Amino acid sequence: MKKNLLSLIVLLIMFSCQKTEYPLIMSPVITSGDTGIDLVENTGAGQTVYTITTSSVLEINGYYLNGQDADLLSLNDNQVTLDANPDFETKSSYSFGVTAYDIDGNISNLQTVTFSIIDVDETPPYVLEPCENGFAGEYPCNNYDLIAHIDIDDLGGVGASGNDCWGWTDPSTGKEYALMGVSTGTSFVDLSDLEFPRIVGFLPTHTTSSSWRDIKTYGNYAFIVSEAPGHGMQVFDLTKLGDVSSDASPVTFSEDAHYDGFGRAHNIVINESKGYAYVVGTNTFNGGPHFVDLSNPLAPVAAGGYGNDAYSHDAQVVTYNGPDTDYTGKEILIGSNENVVVIVDVTDKTNPTQISTITYPNIGYTHQGWFTEDFNYFILGDELDELNFGGNTKNIVFDFTDLDNPSIHMDYIGPTAAIDHNGYTRGALYYLANYTAGVRIIDISNIDQEIMTEIGYFDTYPENDNTSFRGAWNVYPYFTSENILINDINTGLYLVRKSQ
Repeated sequence: MKKNLLSLIVLLIMFSCQKTEYPLIMSPVITSGDTGIDLVENTGAGQTVYTITTSSVLEINGYYLNGQDADLLSLNDNQVTLDANPDFETKSSYSFGVTAYDIDGNISNLQTVTFSIIDVDETPPYVLEPCENGFAGEYPCNNYDLIAHIDIDDLGGVGASGNDCWGWTDPSTGKEYALMGVSTGTSFVDLSDLEFPRIVGFLPTHTTSSSWRDIKTYGNYAFIVSEAPGHGMQVFDLTKLGDVSSDASPVTFSEDAHYDGFGRAHNIVINESKGYAYVVGTNTFNGGPHFVDLSNPLAPVAAGGYGNDAYSHDAQVVTYNGPDTDYTGKEILIGSNENVVVIVDVTDKTNPTQISTITYPNIGYTHQGWFTEDFNYFILGDELDELNFGGNTKNIVFDFTDLDNPSIHMDYIGPTAAIDHNGYTRGALYYLANYTAGVRIIDISNIDQEIMTEIGYFDTYPENDNTSFRGAWNVYPYFTSENILINDINTGLYLVRKSQ
């Protein structure tokens, strides 16, 4: 009897043990690793360097910081921030420890974390002449320094004159190059050493000299037209510039291809997103845009044209992504056609179609214009209104939110009587080559409220601001470095930059 009772007790104990579950309480585990966020030096205090994450059975109640650099950090919930402005020269890396604890007081293992400060070159950018008290050397200025200057005689020979300019950045090296149009051809300048900008070489005009030359790029090629009779379009492989050693004399280049579908031309526009050139002011299509397929840059192919609105002096062509959704994704050409602005759908090269036209009071010569980056507005320069009607520099701003029904939005009046020539937008700024008044930089961030405000300038023609065709012909504001390229008719290349 006792033996059976004992066996029953053992079985009951065994059964009880099999059914009872004893929960296993584990300490929190930090899962966010041992590497923090590296910071670039001199970018400001209070930046997050580490975000703590954990896995835990129970609710996390908090975290502790300890270790070598814990006193230099702050903890806010699960965010660790650096108290000071990161400075590589003061301290190049940090190390600290992190622990987590749950509501029952269970504490994680210590996680050691490190992060680094990224060194940057703190050498002040090179400046040839800072803008101080309204002058950079002999040049009137406001808020823009002179970085470099190369005389027109060095660019194009004695007696040459300057005209258009453009820029190109070598994708393999990051070097920036100035493409300088002169009456005798095109000069190429390496801007990688701002203290010693170097003329790499020169491409002579295809036929004869001309005061008018225009350059645009597509990929690694430059496309050059001129008013010189029989000039056509030169094609030049820009990668050849990198083959010229830094100690070599400037090379006289030869064009890599030539397109002879027209003779003289006033200007060239390229829509890089589609690979088409639109050459205006030629002896074809009544002077309207002459289309060229650049899909093989060394073998350009005629692709039609548009001659219904007569002579086009300049144009801009975009792949449209603006407020008028009827034209999203279309190739839209805005032509500055002497006495009218025309809007043309050139998506179908075999059937380009006029969308609308617009004029404005006191037309002198409808010269050149550029979209704002949101495509809401188009800023136009009339080259002769100052001469013909008097008054200061005037730009006409059109509302292009409805391409079928454009309207005049406002006039911008500048501070001098100089003639406006070529202007381009970049972000909230409008860069205007303003002949004798140099280049003017205008804030257009409030253009929708009919406010445009000049915030700086650099005057490459210090003699005067008269209403005449001298001084700054063109400006190129699209370098990543934010150096701004200017071509002055009388004195050549200027590189300027916003004052620090």
